[in-house]
This record gives sequence, C-alpha cells and structure tokens, in this order.
Amino acid sequence: MLEVTDLSVSYGAISALAGISLRLDPGAIVTLIGGNGAGKTTTLRTISGLLRPKSGRVTFLGEDITSLPAHKIVARGLSHVPEGRMVFSNLSVAENLAMGAYLRHRKEEIARDLDYVYGMFPRLRERLRQPAGTLSGGEQQMLAIGRALMADPKLLMLDEPSLGLAPRLISTIFEKIVEINRAKGTTVLLVEQNAKLALEVSSHAYVLETGRIVMGGPSAELKDKPQLKAAYLGG
Repeated sequence: MLEVTDLSVSYGAISALAGISLRLDPGAIVTLIGGNGAGKTTTLRTISGLLRPKSGRVTFLGEDITSLPAHKIVARGLSHVPEGRMVFSNLSVAENLAMGAYLRHRKEEIARDLDYVYGMFPRLRERLRQPAGTLSGGEQQMLAIGRALMADPKLLMLDEPSLGLAPRLISTIFEKIVEINRAKGTTVLLVEQNAKLALEVSSHAYVLETGRIVMGGPSAELKDKPQLKAAYLGG
C-alpha cells in the first residue's frame, strides 16, 4: 500500500532522514520506534506532504505522491493524526469533525462515518458543541483520531497517540487503534515512544536512530532482540 524508498530530508544543513526505506502492506499495523530526534515525526510529515524530501520517493497505492500537496494526498486516502493532537481549539467538537470531511460530498456516507466515530468515542457526542480547546488531553486525542477518520482513510498515520495521557487512557486509545484496523480494515502506520505497547499491537516494526533505519522485521521477533530490549524495553 505504501512504499518509501531512499528518503532523505534535511532542515537546512541538518540531516533529519538519511535514505530510509520502508513498506506497508494493506491491512497491517506497522510501527516506527526510536528515541527523540530519531526522525519519526519527520518521516510522517514527509509522507503526508507537509515536508519536501531532498531525495527519494513515496509511493501510495501504486502512485508516486512525493511531490503532491498535502490536501491531494488526503484525497487519495491517507490521513495523518499529528503529534500533540493539533485540534482546532476555537472550533467545537462537531466543527472539528466536519473539517475532517471537508473533501467529501456524499452526505449519507459522511453521516455514516460520523455515527461510527460517535460509536467509537461516545464522549465526543456528549461534547458536540464544546470548544475543542477545553477538552482534556485524552478527549482531544479521541477528537484528532475521529477527525482523521472522517476523511475515510485507507491508511491512518498516528504520531505519538499516547503522549501526555494517563495509563488508563493510553490503553483505551490503543484498543481503539486495533479496533479501527480490524473493523474497517484500515492500514495503520504508528509512531510511538511506548515501544512495548507499539510492538504488542503491530505486525511489523522499524527502528529509527538518527535518521536511519537500523532494524526492521516482524514485531514479535524484534521485541526479543537484546539490543532492542536494552534500548527501548527496559531490559
């Protein structure tokens, strides 16, 4: 579904990604793990068209999307839930969800997906008219995921969905990610610092260090590797 080939990205003279390659098959949950500054967020932002690479290629559903603007990438079925949620603070919950569907025109399909989001996150229905900026961190994360789902994505990219959340809410969010993947068949690319949890829910994983992929393979195999345990799993 998604193939990233020899992708390099720089911020001025500073190299953020140095020729990384990865792939996602349809229906998979794939995770990118690594420390702060490893290049995880840069990878997602480049795939979704928010950053331009210095070199390399991003192919989605057989089409080269490397130079497409972000809104055209969304229209092709790729949604990005950014780090820090990035909800529209002054807009209501309902207005935020409507923004997620701004490229769509079939009202019955939009209504169907709205019901799906409310069914998955009932708290959002209870806070429909509440400004998004007044929600708790967990509620904002639910809203950010719901907004992305309103675009009816084939691929959902999530950047640090557990960041700043209480442990109970982290479990809920990850349960919902697995549910989205299984119920809708949505492919997921997950960036997550909680490596243990990310490896539990994913089928495949890549490890990024200073802009390079240093390890990749089935998640079940990677979590048993001593170097991964020592660096990310507290073992």
